[in-house]
Amino acid sequence: MSWFESLILGLVQGLTEFLPVSSSAHLRLTAAFSGWEDPGAAFTAITQIGTETAVLIYFRKDIGRIISAWFRSLFDKAMRHDHNARMGWLVIVGSIPIGLLGVTLKDQIEGPFRDLRITATMLIVVGVVIGIADRLAARDETGGKHRAPKQRKTLENLGVKDGLIFGLCQACALIPGVSRSGATISGGLFMGYKREAAARYSFLLAIPAVLASGAFEVKDSVSEGQVAWGPTLFATVIAFASGYAVIAWFMKWISNKSFMPFVWYRVALGIVIIALVSADVISPHAAESAT
Repeated sequence: MSWFESLILGLVQGLTEFLPVSSSAHLRLTAAFSGWEDPGAAFTAITQIGTETAVLIYFRKDIGRIISAWFRSLFDKAMRHDHNARMGWLVIVGSIPIGLLGVTLKDQIEGPFRDLRITATMLIVVGVVIGIADRLAARDETGGKHRAPKQRKTLENLGVKDGLIFGLCQACALIPGVSRSGATISGGLFMGYKREAAARYSFLLAIPAVLASGAFEVKDSVSEGQVAWGPTLFATVIAFASGYAVIAWFMKWISNKSFMPFVWYRVALGIVIIALVSADVISPHAAESAT
């Protein structure tokens, strides 16, 4: 991988990680459209450490309160009813599905799931799902001619059942094209949560999963010597800087904007990919490199 490729791929990772458009799909597509080798699942996992570092910094106050309250709840029964302590437990609970499936489906994630036809299909299908969830949320928020607005849930209402459902939605993002934020936020909207609440929990829920995945890939890559560390670390830094800017923008956007622009973008991109693959312009199975 050249330094120019790492710059572009780092920007793509940072700009798309927190938007409901699938960063793994865009990394895969950027390489395919540019005639580059597929950066691979290891590159994706390691550069995601950069974007999750942006999450840690942006939500540092929330994370600090959650960690402090969670540790105190281990020794103080009264603290177990504290909202921040419960959030700590719920992030752990919500991380179980992706942890189990990530280990179980590791070979598929790094191989068959990276087929561009699967990516395109997921872009379209999940795009439609996000669109439906967005419409339901908008209907509740605005009401109608003969119906008052409906109060949606906040993170104060989050329990173990909803936490696991959020976690299952996040696990779907193991398939390129799904989108971690798109799956978890739309899942939250279907369960009746406010947009900002669903997005906030989505970002917090991603922290342990992404950092653990990145750590495993770093360990495997060091032992196998398969990563070009200079370009990969450079891409990770670029992903951090661009990712932080996107978080700040996106958290303002979702408070009163529709997800429909992302929906139309996903559907259009999926159709274009299917057309290009069908016309043999691009191969659905790009050669993977060692990054």
